[in-house]
Amino acid sequence: MNLASSAAASCAPLPACVPETFNVAEQAARLARAATHALHDELALYPKPGLVSFVDNGSHDDMTARTFLRSIFSLRDYFRQIAAIGAADAPFAALERLGVAAERRMLRATDGVNTHRGAIFTLGLLCAAAARPGASHAGPLSATAIRARLNERWGTALAARVDRAGASNGQRASRRHALHGARDEAACGFPVLFDVAVPTLHTALREGLDRRHAQLQTFFTVLASLDDTNLVHRGGIDGLRFARRQAQAFLAAGGARRADAQSHAEAIHREFVGRRLSPGGSADLLAAACLVVRICE
Repeated sequence: MNLASSAAASCAPLPACVPETFNVAEQAARLARAATHALHDELALYPKPGLVSFVDNGSHDDMTARTFLRSIFSLRDYFRQIAAIGAADAPFAALERLGVAAERRMLRATDGVNTHRGAIFTLGLLCAAAARPGASHAGPLSATAIRARLNERWGTALAARVDRAGASNGQRASRRHALHGARDEAACGFPVLFDVAVPTLHTALREGLDRRHAQLQTFFTVLASLDDTNLVHRGGIDGLRFARRQAQAFLAAGGARRADAQSHAEAIHREFVGRRLSPGGSADLLAAACLVVRICE
């Protein structure tokens, strides 16, 4: 089986929106497809400095695009399940149990390589929130409605989760350098996602950039804004500062709207690979923005 060609065939553009009139099973299946496509969007984008794509493995010796495709395929049912229990207004503990089980399936599919742990958490929450009935935000599904539903139902649990002891690389980096890590982002309602990434992607598409260049603009905008603890884990606080400077310089020079955006981004990619930097948190938020725009456009 040719995984790359199979994935490309399965990732054709979705219909323009996900109406809220579907029954739960149909809505959950559509949200799961949107999440799967969003993960493929992130993987397919090149160049993403330091990250895996179909072109190369970036700063990684332990994973390839094929590893990511196996991971994506292993998560399809998870997104459907979490959307279904989100529609049932399930408590956060139930969402978390599904996420932990999805991580185990991902690790089995990738022979122990962590490809999508952050995306499991973020995109899973978004699927649950998008499927949740929203009495206070009736009408067409929007980024504002998704954010409000997430905060209303699970915001307290997400805030409590920040104080839980954790031993991930990102959590250790957050504590050591007083950064706003992934748990803090979730507890605050994903400000970088909803206030930076989604508006950037919407604006770029509305201005006429094709989807790939709009995603490139979004990725660099997130990279310039996010406390990406993956960068700190690999390169220390200086690695994060270097990455931000590079992203800011790319945007200040015109970003993805420039004729030479591709070559500029490739030069930054080579710099990241040379330093072994990999902004995985920024990649997760790019995928999350692709998901929100897919289901709300």
